[in-house]
Amino acid sequence: MVEITVHGDTITFEVEGWDKLWALKSSLDIPLAHIKGARVDDEAAKGWWHGVKLGGSDLPGVITAGTFYRKGRMVFYDVHKPENTIIVDLDHENYDQLILQVRNPETEVQMINDAVARRL
Repeated sequence: MVEITVHGDTITFEVEGWDKLWALKSSLDIPLAHIKGARVDDEAAKGWWHGVKLGGSDLPGVITAGTFYRKGRMVFYDVHKPENTIIVDLDHENYDQLILQVRNPETEVQMINDAVARRL
């Protein structure tokens, strides 16, 4: 699971607990200028194929965490429960997308999109 906080013109995506080990990453700091938007998508992490794993863990139905190459894009996953998944689209970053499990998908998406809108 990921905890999201907005501070200034940066959003921090903090990987929680053992997921730091499985994802090979503890946090991502992304400037608001590089975030195109966020949306709820409970289908994004379902299924068995998440792309070519470049580092991390992928046990379908249990956990998808780490860096994957999928459809010509670099994607960071941290998901156990697909029903709590959001997608954050990025520009000018190492990753093209973040696919993350959060506690309250609708609330987190609203917070991200509001922060991006305020920056504009």
